[in-house]
Amino acid sequence: MAGRSDYMEPNEYFMEVAKLAAKRSKDPKTQVGACIVNRDKVVVSIGHNHMPKDSDGFFWAGKEENPYNNKLMYVVHAEMSAILKRTIADISGCTMYVTFFPCNECSKAIAETGIKEVVYYDDNPGEYIQCSQIIFDRVGIQYRKYQE
Repeated sequence: MAGRSDYMEPNEYFMEVAKLAAKRSKDPKTQVGACIVNRDKVVVSIGHNHMPKDSDGFFWAGKEENPYNNKLMYVVHAEMSAILKRTIADISGCTMYVTFFPCNECSKAIAETGIKEVVYYDDNPGEYIQCSQIIFDRVGIQYRKYQE
């Protein structure tokens, strides 16, 4: 008897894990998920964008004139969440699957951890994405848009 032909390939599976993680976000506008996978194709962390400690005492409004009412000042990005919640100490050589291309701040953290590849689902509408690409290019992190 032959095996199933309609199973999920690892690349698809890990991106679906990141997309599922994004559904945990309470952000009414932007839901982002991330999944870190080691060389053995084992998930070692999952994260989503959220307020610190998933508390409800913060603002979800974005780009407000008052910076203290702007979610961007408080939100923990999915990539950072996944890095901080990893189940192993050393994630160098791992691959990160993320639903949006990482911002420049997350890209710095990704570079510092030694993650070797970033697979992203959608382009990020943010204005500092070129900086992220420069960071990745200079430290040798491969990045590619997910192909369905």
